[in-house]
Amino acid sequence: MTREPTWQGSPGARGVRGREEELRAVAAVLEGARHGDGGVLVVTAAPGLGRTALLDAGAAAFDAGPVVSVRGTPGGTRVPGGGARALHRALEAVTGRGDVPGTRHPGGVVDAGALEAAMRAAAGAAPLLVRVDDAHLWDGPSRRALAGAVRRAWRPGPVGVLVSVVHRHAGAVDFADLPSVVLDPLPYGVAATLVDELTAGRVDPPVAEELVAEAGGNPALLTFLLERLSVAQLEGRAPLPRPLADAAALARVVSPRPSELPPAVRDLLLLVAAAGEAGGGADAALVLRAGRRFGLPAAAFAHAEAAGLVGWDGGRVRCSTELLRRAVYAGAGPARRRAAHGALAAALTPDRSPGAAPSTPDRSLPDPSALARLAHTALSVRGPAPGVAAALAAEASREDPRRSHRERAAALRSAAGLTPTVGARAERLAAAAEQARLAGAVRQARELLAGAEAAGAHDAVRGRIELVRGVLELDDGPVVDAHEVLRGAAALLAPYDPRRTRVARLAAADAAWAAGDVAACTAELVAVAGGEHTGPRDGRPVPPRPRDPLEEYVAGLRAALDGRFAVARTPLRHTVDRADADEAPEPLLRAGAAALLMGDVAAATRVAARALAAARSRGSAALVPRALEYLAYAELRAGQHARARAHAEEGLRAARRTGQRNLAAHLHAVLALALSVEGDAAGVAGHAAAALDIARRHGLTQAATLARWASARADLSRGRLPEAAARLGPVVRAGVGGGHFAVRILAVPCFAEAAALSGRPDDARAAVDEFAVWASLGADPLAPAQLARCRALLAPGEADAWYERSLGAYEAVGGEFDRARTLLLYGKWLRRRRRPKEAQDRLREALVAFEHCGARGWAEQAAGELRASGSAPRDGDAGALSRLTAQQARIARLVAEGATNREVAVRLSLSPRTVDHHLRNVFALLGVRSRVDLARLVDRAEPAPAHPSGPAP
Repeated sequence: MTREPTWQGSPGARGVRGREEELRAVAAVLEGARHGDGGVLVVTAAPGLGRTALLDAGAAAFDAGPVVSVRGTPGGTRVPGGGARALHRALEAVTGRGDVPGTRHPGGVVDAGALEAAMRAAAGAAPLLVRVDDAHLWDGPSRRALAGAVRRAWRPGPVGVLVSVVHRHAGAVDFADLPSVVLDPLPYGVAATLVDELTAGRVDPPVAEELVAEAGGNPALLTFLLERLSVAQLEGRAPLPRPLADAAALARVVSPRPSELPPAVRDLLLLVAAAGEAGGGADAALVLRAGRRFGLPAAAFAHAEAAGLVGWDGGRVRCSTELLRRAVYAGAGPARRRAAHGALAAALTPDRSPGAAPSTPDRSLPDPSALARLAHTALSVRGPAPGVAAALAAEASREDPRRSHRERAAALRSAAGLTPTVGARAERLAAAAEQARLAGAVRQARELLAGAEAAGAHDAVRGRIELVRGVLELDDGPVVDAHEVLRGAAALLAPYDPRRTRVARLAAADAAWAAGDVAACTAELVAVAGGEHTGPRDGRPVPPRPRDPLEEYVAGLRAALDGRFAVARTPLRHTVDRADADEAPEPLLRAGAAALLMGDVAAATRVAARALAAARSRGSAALVPRALEYLAYAELRAGQHARARAHAEEGLRAARRTGQRNLAAHLHAVLALALSVEGDAAGVAGHAAAALDIARRHGLTQAATLARWASARADLSRGRLPEAAARLGPVVRAGVGGGHFAVRILAVPCFAEAAALSGRPDDARAAVDEFAVWASLGADPLAPAQLARCRALLAPGEADAWYERSLGAYEAVGGEFDRARTLLLYGKWLRRRRRPKEAQDRLREALVAFEHCGARGWAEQAAGELRASGSAPRDGDAGALSRLTAQQARIARLVAEGATNREVAVRLSLSPRTVDHHLRNVFALLGVRSRVDLARLVDRAEPAPAHPSGPAP
């Protein structure tokens, strides 16, 4: 069996963070050398992604024999065969002899056979690891000799070989047919963790987000950028340098460097880079047309492609890496950049010659190339240029779902740079900040706002500035402060911009909602609607006056806040129904909120999923985590806890990327609620603590209430009844110090259970009476069933009828997990009334439902009650395994026997990546955290396991 080394103690352990699969491939080479089976691995990657660190980790972990290391250096490439002879001399040094086979060869060049013989002689009786870094830098004869020797050595024998080359480099082709791994850029989460480790967690989250984005997943560039910043810059107290990664920094992590390229190839790459700089990407036909205007030879494309510097994706062309694109653009002089943009603008200009076909057949539609053409024109001129600026700003302000917010922000910023008039420049910078915020570029949005404010502006523009600032504060700051900023924005905007005034008021209502301030929230909604509603408050529907969609949504929201759900239902239903015709994410998010208020979780799930798709397709990165929050919460209400957890985890990552800590607090709370069902006490505690930490500092009453409710549910699942009651008492209380007005009532059933079963039923009576009023309003389909369960807990003499009534109510509305909780409580009550047969029936049904929901803590309670009733529950572990697919079960059994992911992949004819994916799902489904736990669970479920001896069918 392969012995996987421990990498964390090796040199450069940070450099291999997030490289688990690649490390397993390195471990297989080490193990092959150790046991005489041989092994070869070529590590390919763009510069700075950790090729050397991976080889260093392998060399440090190899303890079975000597390690021979040779690095490919420019100095070794001058003499043909020099690199191969350098390796040969290193092998001789290991043996202490000068007569290693192959030292003499015709022409003085060591060939493949000589290198292979030298490796085997150097190994002798002890295993040997050969480590060759940057082999692409060797001269041609050396590279070919090394590749030939590696192919020969790749057969049984005590020699392992690790080679690194730059991906797409011309010198890497000699190793193309050897076993290899390609290092991708680090994922966001891994890069963010690296930032935390390198700075001891001192980096301000928006700064960290920008650093990770700027580095593009390249750890070498990320480390270099961190070293250049001061403590004040890292903590967000001083502005960051612009550009954050300049030409010198980028040139460190690209190969070949732009200055080393032939002029024609460099100019071609500049055109590709410039096409992407304007935000529209690089259309291949456009670059070809611009290249002709730029005077490029026709062979430039072929040379760049042969060198691996450009790639094709359909009709688009791109630089081989994003960092290469940025390095080429940053390294070109200003005049050359302007010339490239001018050529692209000219190539986008419609042909006005006689007889030419019109470029836009339908003149009523916006020209899709107009924004790109104007953006390139703006980047090709030296300002000021008021005419170009006005045309570009007008085009960037046009609503068009084909244009991303990031593209529009870049265009508006360029327009501002060419604008000589102070007021117009401030307006365009404010508009750019709006678009940057929607694109999720928080730091850029704040810098644009600072520029707009410094330019001086009219009240209408000041209102736009304050609106963006208030929304940024709502995303990441004390919500009381955000509320005041947004109210000020609305006051500034009111005489000039009714639409943005309503947006500011609605955002202020969101701030008050998050803080739990009902009066302030209602006041803002009244202001949005333009006055107090005078309809009757007796619950009878009011004939609606004509309203636009936003006014109708606000009317429903106000009625719901007043407790007039019969009145609220009609406008909220209209808001949800209207979503079928909406394509923009904002109205879809409002529809999702309306569906959640009505308790229509099926509609909320559907609409939130559409909002998520719309936000992604339009590049609205700032709205993606909100859509994921609504989707996760709707799934949680629907009992789809595993899906809710997956979407909440994704939303949390998105919120961190876009600097939305307040939304991250809500997603932490949703995750805690999901994990409280699964019985993951440590996970609940961690996410609840994270939510409360942000909530306390930013005044997020709603997030804090959800987090405390989640902690109490975790207590309930573990039978910690007094602790759960103590947590929930303040949560369900109204008024100052109580829970959030929209959440606290939902926690009453948990409080009633905790209080009644801990011997204090009177503590819950007032809360249950209030819950009864809530249930009668029809806002929550599950409430009547939950109310009946509460009545059963508080009236033991009538419990039988109340429990049956509760179960009957669930038949109409679903809610498997919640129904199972009623079955468990009913079974407990029946057992204590010495009715074991009836108790067993209820408890078995509860156990099956809890297992299906993945609710381990409650499943254990049900199993324990079954044993106490005299009935042994079916094997819980076997039941857990039954939830796996056939492929997952095969993988679980093999891993339980001790196989590594690589060995499982070979046995089942899968890739190691696929095995790793399946195994993560197995761990999640079974609730285990390690291979040891999995082995124990499989052993209990299947004392004599069998597994397939061949590939999976």
